[in-house]
Amino acid sequence: MKRTIPGLLILSLALATTPALAGNGNGKGNGKAVQQGQNKIKVTRPANPSASVHCPPGLAKKAVPCVPPGQVKARYGIGDLISRDYFRIDDPYRYGLKQNGYYVRAGDYVYQVDRDTHKVLNLIGAVADILN
Repeated sequence: MKRTIPGLLILSLALATTPALAGNGNGKGNGKAVQQGQNKIKVTRPANPSASVHCPPGLAKKAVPCVPPGQVKARYGIGDLISRDYFRIDDPYRYGLKQNGYYVRAGDYVYQVDRDTHKVLNLIGAVADILN
């Protein structure tokens, strides 16, 4: 009996200190404790807030935000030939364009085009931007 009481006392002290030494474990809701002076919040947002408005998180990080792959519309570049699917703008002055230019609308964009070769000289902009 004299040996069991000190043995039980040592065993109870050893078992009592193990939960204190166990640590928090950083999984399933057990995050790191905030220490004094480390309660700063890091805010990460895009440089242009309107660039990723209403974008899913996976598409907001892409080079062309909010456009799913395969749905990027092809535009004509300078020097490209517009041969079909275009409409000539008869009164360019009405839209704030130079009156002596030859302008066409292809899709949702307005282009300044060479009258003879139909090669793109300049991309004027989207139709919605010109009409406003």
